[in-house]
Amino acid sequence: MALKNKDLISIHDLSVGEVATILDVSKKLKKKQKMGEPHEYLKGKTLAMIFSKASTRTRVSFETGFHQLGGHPIYMTESTSQIGRGEPVRDTARVLSRFVDGIMIRTFSHDAVIELAKYATVPVINGLTDLLHPCQALTDMFTVMEYKEVLQGRKLVFIGDGNNMAHSLMYACAKVGMNMVCASPKGYKPNEKIVAEAQEDAKLTGATIEVMEDPMEAARGADVLYTDVWASMGEEAEREVRCKAFQGYQINKEMLEVARPDCMVLHCLPAHRGEEITDEVIEGPHSAVFDEAENRLHVQKAIMALLMSDEVL
Repeated sequence: MALKNKDLISIHDLSVGEVATILDVSKKLKKKQKMGEPHEYLKGKTLAMIFSKASTRTRVSFETGFHQLGGHPIYMTESTSQIGRGEPVRDTARVLSRFVDGIMIRTFSHDAVIELAKYATVPVINGLTDLLHPCQALTDMFTVMEYKEVLQGRKLVFIGDGNNMAHSLMYACAKVGMNMVCASPKGYKPNEKIVAEAQEDAKLTGATIEVMEDPMEAARGADVLYTDVWASMGEEAEREVRCKAFQGYQINKEMLEVARPDCMVLHCLPAHRGEEITDEVIEGPHSAVFDEAENRLHVQKAIMALLMSDEVL
């Protein structure tokens, strides 16, 4: 499957086969890492990592992963580069492309990532925007596959804000054949254009993509319950209003009781315990949250290797 030199901006842009390849290579690289087998597929290559938002998992997993693949990652922020002084995105894209073999960016504006990819001549990876979070959603599919083996026909229920995480999970579930229900309160539903695109993608795999308001009804029979914070980065000023709007949209013991008995719980982290998820659930036997966090490393290594390596994986 030819992913070499492509960008990874949205899962919607990937074929069903390309998503399957990423998951398959993730499994191989995770096994090699655990067995201590060398896998320096990016030896001698360099990755520029641009951060406009704070990060724990994205920075450490990309930086560690690129190092394990034999390459050298460069950490950049707006305040320590010319981006912060107003250099146009297209100029940054063209300059960095002369130096490095790939660019990962974690920022607010999705349009900025699209423009960066348009002008860059090396692969660009979307490490998160306000619209999409593709690397996390691919990691989530991989984590469900580890626990459930078969993805086709499983039911994933997202409880909460119809934001970047919900959007990317819709695209991902559509590509792997999982049925997804997004339960969000009025005013916080997912982007209608993205829902329509995911529903169109889902026709290829037989999956279903639904949006509803009732969180308990959505959770009924779920194989996977998923949530994210009620106020994402940049929305802190809305925190009080959002906390009122999202009352009832919490993954807790009562919600788990209407899901399947073997339901697993995912959260992209960081979590606000006591808000979108209770402490007993995130620490309980259904939680796969920290396996999910670890898998960012393995899945992003697969993405970087597939986009940048000269070897066939």
